[in-house]
Amino acid sequence: MRFPSVRFPYLASVLVSGLLFFSTDSLRADLAWSPKTGWTIEGGALSGLTGSEGRNALEMMNKARTNEEAGHLRGAGKLYEKVAQKYPNSIYSPEALYRAAKVFLAHKEYFRSFDDFQSVLSRYPNTKRFNEIIGEQYHIASALLDGAHSRILWGTIPGFASRERAIGYFETILQNAPYSDYAPLALMNVATGYQKLGDVENAIDALDRLINNYPQSLLTPDAYLKLGQAHSSLVEGAYYDQASTRDAITYFEDYMILYPGDANIPAAEKGLAEMKKVLAESKIKLGDFYFYKRDNYTAARVFYNEAITVYPDSDVANQAKHQLTLVEAKAAGKPLPVDTPSGEKKKKRFWFF
Repeated sequence: MRFPSVRFPYLASVLVSGLLFFSTDSLRADLAWSPKTGWTIEGGALSGLTGSEGRNALEMMNKARTNEEAGHLRGAGKLYEKVAQKYPNSIYSPEALYRAAKVFLAHKEYFRSFDDFQSVLSRYPNTKRFNEIIGEQYHIASALLDGAHSRILWGTIPGFASRERAIGYFETILQNAPYSDYAPLALMNVATGYQKLGDVENAIDALDRLINNYPQSLLTPDAYLKLGQAHSSLVEGAYYDQASTRDAITYFEDYMILYPGDANIPAAEKGLAEMKKVLAESKIKLGDFYFYKRDNYTAARVFYNEAITVYPDSDVANQAKHQLTLVEAKAAGKPLPVDTPSGEKKKKRFWFF
């Protein structure tokens, strides 16, 4: 008896294609839960498991859901995680990780919940729950930023507030969904978190990324204003380096030009006036230095005129104009009025040119 010849490479390719089809189809299929029947697979797909493995996985899933329904959240979460760990290629794994994240969230184990949500996105990026999971991660990060305490030590004791963890979570959300509506929100919260921690430089970096990467966002006007305010907070006074002062002025002015009808324009105007005053005063300090300490009238004139240009129609500008009259008098060989500060002893300062 002769058997028909079979091309084994062709047969192998058919088998592989079939396995890939069933695997992909199983991940697309839906699991349904009923207290009477337990978990069932809809759409006629395969579980990805056979024999005892399939029975054990289903039994663990049913037990986890029964615990969940009974309010035994932590026990349910641990069982769901066990299913995902033991049967990562089954249809049960993405559902198990998702439900584990949900029950740990309900149990206020925020760290564990966030990690399980992240595992769903990392292992199954095509999940139909993508947007929902991003939203849940955002809510967890927001809660931690606002001071919520994740339970630790077997899920029984509230831990410390973790704003650093919240910032990291927002950055993860940004990486997961850089083109979603949550991305600019995440960056704004990163900036807020760093400001709460007193880290102004990193707050500025987050705000700068927001305005550059999401210029059309509804949060962008607020980011410009916050950038001006953040740079303002770094200003140490008229005697010191004015780089932060100039940056603050730039962002306040950009905000006012780009969003002239925004409700926060008065706050920007106030911040801009304060920064112009500091910068103009710094010019007067430099002018005084060259006038009284170096008798360099040319340099003094330059700085006094710069003070007037920076903040015209102000008390500082009037002071600079008065100093210019003194420079001209001294240059002409006339004595200065007795009330000038030429002989006054000044405190030593650190100057940055």
